[in-house]
Amino acid sequence: FDIDSHATARLMRNLAAVPGLSIVPTRSVREALDGADIVTTVTADKTRATILTPDMIRPGMHLNAVGGDCPGKTELHVDILHRARIMVEYAPQSRIEGEIQQWPEAPVSELWQVLSGAVPGRASADDVTIFDSVGFALEDYSALRWLHAAAIAHHAGQFIELVALPPDPRDLYGWMMKPDIAIPGAMSDVPGKAVALA
Repeated sequence: FDIDSHATARLMRNLAAVPGLSIVPTRSVREALDGADIVTTVTADKTRATILTPDMIRPGMHLNAVGGDCPGKTELHVDILHRARIMVEYAPQSRIEGEIQQWPEAPVSELWQVLSGAVPGRASADDVTIFDSVGFALEDYSALRWLHAAAIAHHAGQFIELVALPPDPRDLYGWMMKPDIAIPGAMSDVPGKAVALA
């Protein structure tokens, strides 16, 4: 769901070629959540918004709260946080910029703890879980280095220009959908290039 119907139409057009992806436009947030197990919120307004309210959340749902990424900007009603297991990238940063700025003492697990198995992501199938993502550059860089090393080791992907110059700059996906972008092939370590994995 997007409040801008033109943005919805553009997204549908840009992702139409993705095999197996079905995009269903809806008229409201509530309608978009009907039957959903995983919900992602990504808003642009730099304000304390309430995109999701507690009555919209079913047991077992997972929320990726991505839009609350600066002080004073949130998307979830605070009561949703109180009933959820919350994961963050880096707790000190998320307490300032993420959803948990609404509840600074919120108990959280960092993503690395969940991925390493040090703490469970969920204790039961009915747990509501939240990934309160604000972006953490060191983690992004570490993941990129790991992916790059894996691609080199497995001869996967091919080198592409680091800065894409797509014909339609508002189509952030179309240039990646070209069949020749992610074909496995021989690679060497070329500075200034990035790897697209197949």
